[in-house]
Amino acid sequence: MLRGTAVTLRPATAADVGVLAAIRATPEVRRWWRGGEDLVAAVAADLADDNLMVYAIEHDGQLVGAIQWYAEEDPDYRHASMDIFLDPVVRGRGLAGDAIRTLARHLIDAHGHHRFTIDPAAANTAAIRAYAKVGFRPVGVLRRYERGADGRWHDGLLMDLLADDLPD
Repeated sequence: MLRGTAVTLRPATAADVGVLAAIRATPEVRRWWRGGEDLVAAVAADLADDNLMVYAIEHDGQLVGAIQWYAEEDPDYRHASMDIFLDPVVRGRGLAGDAIRTLARHLIDAHGHHRFTIDPAAANTAAIRAYAKVGFRPVGVLRRYERGADGRWHDGLLMDLLADDLPD
């Protein structure tokens, strides 16, 4: 269990799947985190993925989202990548930033990571602002990076954060 200032991160379990799928089904989250028609199956598949570590984000004893990471283990390119989603009802409270800082600090201290990436949709300005507040910097636009729900290709923004740039 990892403790931030306002959030607690714990490994997500099968008991969390229903709540996480419901959060992912909200229009504000679904727009950026699709996952097919069966979000319960999509969340369960993430939890079963051996290359992905998914943490439940809790605030005031309530499950409010998830943050996940995976590692590039090639020693010449080693880094960790993150993704996060929060229930829209708790947005604007700094919980995403707290969760990201908490996870990054853990990955530095426990796993020796020195660099982190995150790749929001280029149009997701709220997420980009939140990541920038933590210290992530834009690296470049990933053109036609992912297919949207509309069937068209959309750009992503690659951002990174160095351990040395993470505020205490």
